[in-house]
Order: sequence, then C-alpha cells, then structure tokens
Amino acid sequence: MRTRRLAPALGLLLTVGLVTAPGAGAAPAKVPVATGYGGAVVSDTIESTQAGIDVLKKGGTAADAAVAVAATLGVTDPYVAGLGGGGYFVYYDARTRQVSTIDGRETTPQAGSPTMFVDPATGQPYAFPAAVTSGLGVGVPGMLATWERALDRWGRFSLRDNLKPAINVADHGFTVDATFREQTRQNQARFAQFGSTAELFLPGGQLPEVGSTLRNPDLADTYRQIGRHGIDALYGGDIGADVVAAVQEPPVAPGATIDPLPGLMTIDDLDDYRAIDRRPTHVSYRGYDVYGMAPSSSGGITVGESLNILERYRLSGMDRVQALHHYLEASRLAFADRGRYIGDADFVDVPQRELLSDRFAKQRACEIDPAAAAPGAVPPGDVSAGGQCAPASKATPDGNQGYHTNHFVVSDRWGNVVSYTNTIEQLGGSGIVVPGRGFLLNNELTDFNFAPTQGDAPDPNLAEPGKRPRSSMSPTIVLKHGKPFLAVGSPGGATIITTVLQILVNRIDFGMSLPDAIAAPRASQRNAATTQVEPAFQAMPEAAGLLALGHSFAIRDTSPLDPTIKTSSDIGVASGLEFTKHGKVIAAGEPVRRGGSAAAVVQPAR
Repeated sequence: MRTRRLAPALGLLLTVGLVTAPGAGAAPAKVPVATGYGGAVVSDTIESTQAGIDVLKKGGTAADAAVAVAATLGVTDPYVAGLGGGGYFVYYDARTRQVSTIDGRETTPQAGSPTMFVDPATGQPYAFPAAVTSGLGVGVPGMLATWERALDRWGRFSLRDNLKPAINVADHGFTVDATFREQTRQNQARFAQFGSTAELFLPGGQLPEVGSTLRNPDLADTYRQIGRHGIDALYGGDIGADVVAAVQEPPVAPGATIDPLPGLMTIDDLDDYRAIDRRPTHVSYRGYDVYGMAPSSSGGITVGESLNILERYRLSGMDRVQALHHYLEASRLAFADRGRYIGDADFVDVPQRELLSDRFAKQRACEIDPAAAAPGAVPPGDVSAGGQCAPASKATPDGNQGYHTNHFVVSDRWGNVVSYTNTIEQLGGSGIVVPGRGFLLNNELTDFNFAPTQGDAPDPNLAEPGKRPRSSMSPTIVLKHGKPFLAVGSPGGATIITTVLQILVNRIDFGMSLPDAIAAPRASQRNAATTQVEPAFQAMPEAAGLLALGHSFAIRDTSPLDPTIKTSSDIGVASGLEFTKHGKVIAAGEPVRRGGSAAAVVQPAR
C-alpha cells in the first residue's frame, strides 16, 4: 500500500449541521438538512457524517472523507455495509471536470456456476431464505479494494489515516438508537444461529437496549491490521483466511436450528479480486448531464433509459396524475429491458449504446398509453427495431433483489464530489460475522437469478466464475454546464432505480427543493402488475386518479426472508447534495425514513 503525505490542516473553523439535544451530556441529534460551504456530508449516522467532516477539516479530499464515512458506517450501520460487502463509487474531479466510477461489486468464486443455486438433490432452486443465510451466497468482498483504488486516484491521505475515525468509534462505541434496535429485532432469529454474530449484536442473548453503548473492538483491531499491512491483509492475508473459513464452514452456534449451505470462496478468490475503473453511463435530460453506474450495475442504464423516455413528454406541463402515470410507465418499460439485456458487461454483451439512445427511447415511449396503465409486466423492447414500436417476445419476470444498502454523498472545498452506494445485500447480509473480525459477510450472490428467467432468450444474470451479480445501485452525479448540480442515490434493492428517478423528476420537472424531492412519498413500478408504494403515496390525492387509469398499489411491510416479521414500509433512504451559486451546497437526507439522515457542512451558511 502506498503511503501518502498527510496534508496539514488549514485551520478552518469547523461547525457541522448536527445539534446537541437538550440535557447535559446528551448525544447530538440528527439534522437531515444543512446548508453552507467548504464541503458537506450526508450519511445514515451521526458518527459517520462527523468522521467525514473531520477529514474534510484536515484538508482531505472528498475521496478521503468518503473512505472515512464508509469505514465508520461499517461500525455504526453494520447491517447494510462494511468490509464484508461492496459497492459503486462515482466521483466528480473538479480539476478535470470529469466523472469517473469504480466498480467494487462482489464477484463469484471460481468454483461457482450457473447452477450453483440449484439443489442437486431436487433439481430445483434453493429457497431464497436458505440461500441468503449461508456461505453459498457470499461473494468476494470488494469494499476495501474500492477504498484503496479511490485513494490512489483522488486521495491526499493514506488509508491508515482515513481509517482512524472508524477505529475510534469502534473502540469507544456508539449509542444504540431505536432504528438499530429495530433492525436487530428483524434479524434476531437469524443472528442467534451464529455464535460470532450473537456475541456481537445480541448481548447476553437479548436485543441491545436503546441508549446502551455498542463497542466493536474486533473491528477496531481489523482496521488497525489493515492500516499496518494494507489491503493484502484481506486479499490473501490473515483476515482473508478468516473470511474463507467462515464462508466454507459457517460458525453456527450451539443448538442452532439451521444447517447453512457452505460457500465456495477460497483464498485465491480473494487474492484475485480487483476493483474496476469503468466509464460512467451518461444521458442528457432537459439540459442536464446525468452520470451513473454502468454494468455490472443496472442502475445507470435503467435510470438513463427512463429519463430518455420521459424527456419526450413535458411533465411540468401535465397535471400531476398524468406526470406520475408517465413516470410509472417509463420505469415499467425500462425494467423490462433491464431484465432482458443487463448483466456484468465482462460476461454479457450489454447493448448499452442502444438502450440509452434517443431512437430506442422513442420506440419505448410510443408504448405508453396516457389513458391506461399496462395491465402487468410488458415485454422488453427490440434494440434492433430501428426506433419502431415493436415489443419483442413475451414478458418475463425479474430475479431476486436485496433491499438494504446505504448511500452517502460528500463534497470538498475544491468542488470534488462523491456519490457512493455500498451494501452487504439483505439487512444483516448473510447473518455471518467473521469470528474475531467484527464484520458481517454479504449475501450478494443471491442477486443472481437462480434459474433462467428470460424464456428462449439468454439470461444475462446467471452466475459464472468471477462474474459480478447484476445490481440496482444507482449512485448519480448531475452536471449543469460541466459543473456539479446534484449528487444523489439511495438504498433499497431494485427500488433504488425508481427512487433516484423519482427524486430527479421531483427536482427537475416538478421544481421541488432537494429536501422536498427526497422527502416526498414514493412509488416503485418495476414491470409488475402492482406498484410498490409507501402509505403516504397511497394517501395522496393523485392516487385516486392513478387507480382510475388502471394502476394497482401494494405496500410491502414484511421481511423477504420471513413473512411473519414486520418491517418498515418505507422505500429507500436517499441522500443528496445540490450545488448553488458561489460555492454554496445544500446537503439533504431523510427527515424520517430509517430514523433520518445526518447532514453536515464544514461552514454553515449564515
């Protein structure tokens, strides 16, 4: 690992958008919106936002701060991110005025195959919950390699220095809030199956109490080892050996009632892992340049295709029912094409240029009926049809999708910007904490389709050795005249795509402020007979008009792993930055969803 010279602190006075709750010694409360100068951070937890702000204060770049935020989220938001996962890093370089991306998605072990999720005893795919809570679903983690690659390209500080805030939080602990306890409750039965997981997250066999302090000294020591020895400690070293052991022989607790499927990962798989520099997707939308993540993520293409379809209509001139109808139908069409064409581009010939062309958008837009919603799933478009209204073959279902990741955004004093989504897939990932290491392993390989889904057409999202499962993560940066206008993203599995799309429509077409665009009720149409909605969307006056057009709504409020476990009906937990005149930035997150976001700026506006 290359060591970087630590830039001197520039003596800036730090004030952040976090306030202290009343009472002596009370912990600071989250603030979802902050406005000011000199850099900004929006993330899920107070501690991770503070870590990023502290690095910015010391003269770090947005990349440095992003690594500090991500590492700290591994401590304070461990059920959705951490060393055991991966993600996608989108970066705007103010010096070159270019947007670049890093693909840190997890990979399939070399022993994997298209039939790896088929039970040889029955010839049928494994049940989704069994594949999730197992070693078989664990992909080779890409998180740490992404951090190092980002710092190599855009950082001023060393990885060791950027890990220090996370180490401090892991050593001293963070205060358990109601959101953390609730997420633990949703996983209590799974976590109890693994001794290492129960020891960390179920103290004394019980849920952690709100207001208690949760420490993670094992993770602090893991970070220290990485700081001393570099990322090879994981990618081929002692940490990696512990990961492989946990994957191949999951550490079940005495009295466990499950026999988890063993995984296929080896130390060579870890040693071979590389984060990949990729060219971002790009579309022009109403004068804005929208950059996103190319395959292995489907996010950039699917958001971009949806925007291209919508640009053929003047949404701002429509009544809101018609505008929302077109938003839902555009995403329905784009999701049909996603399922048919998009997979890891290193293994699949993805027709990205055609999918993002104005000609294809014209072809797909002509299938939207302003008087009626499609009755269910629609067929994918024919990318060779030359712009003619010509749907191909028949409608086909999509595969599995996880629901829990996190997204955060960072900017620095120089105008560099990061939009970064990272994940371990399901809430709690595989449920397996690596013994002695303090982090959960992902279940990302369950994002592959377990069996072919596209009828007679080839399925682009079946597992292969070294292949990255298709993702919906959609970290996005929007430029206006070559300069940043927005940075936005969200967690939420396949709903990530529709959440990002809806926020862009809310802000650009409907003229909402960024905070209002993020807070607005959400609906997610993913080429299905029903549209997943939040209760607040169903309660909107426009909902009746959409129902009259034939839309059908459904609220999802149970765990995909166990329908007896009630969960939040929220869709996504977005965060965003908007850049205004004279270097001013609006940092905005969620006021309510998943306990709210923590937004902060280096120098608040007066």
